Amino acid sequence: MTPIKKPKELPGRDVSNRKISDDLIIGIQELAFQSEEKEKRAAELVIANIELVFQNEEKEKRAAELLIANKELAFQNEEKEKRAAELLIANKELAFQNEEKEKRAARQF
Repeated sequence: MTPIKKPKELPGRDVSNRKISDDLIIGIQELAFQSEEKEKRAAELVIANIELVFQNEEKEKRAAELLIANKELAFQNEEKEKRAAELLIANKELAFQNEEKEKRAARQF
């Protein structure tokens, strides 16, 4: 078995290999940096998502409160309308009674 011979070094090959190595190192460092930035952004998005969930829950609570308040106002409006109708009838009755009194008073004189 014959030993494997090393390929002959070509002039400038070390420089070329060093350049490739340097480029690879820079590329790896850039990828590591980008990966860290993505992790930071992902953490920021998780926090933002938690905040949005909280805000949505608060909005749902407020919407439920407003729904109850709206029902209460509708009920109060119905009661006011009933009372207004009652007062209208009472006012007509009083007007009728006043007319009757005036007629009786006019007959007496």
